[in-house]
Amino acid sequence: MKKRGGEVQSIGQILLGYNLDDKGKYITHEFQDYGYRLAMEMGEEKNKSLYIKLAKTEDRGLLEKARVFVKDARNVRHRGKLFLWAVAKLKRGEPLYERE
Repeated sequence: MKKRGGEVQSIGQILLGYNLDDKGKYITHEFQDYGYRLAMEMGEEKNKSLYIKLAKTEDRGLLEKARVFVKDARNVRHRGKLFLWAVAKLKRGEPLYERE
């Protein structure tokens, strides 16, 4: 997919960028799809059930903040560990970024 900025894409062009065959044969709910995609983004295919459970039980905004934090991080060895650390920290009400 293209990054923001540049030319405006039509809906058809955007939909062509999605792989509709990557649906998964046992995914029937939206939270399952979100958890599965989150696990793939973190490189945690073996622990996808954990991410599906998080998607079902945790606040979506909290998970999105943690996902963006991991996505912005550089030189990360274990994205899954960083993600779970960020979720735990956000649940405690602590900020992810240090204030200078």
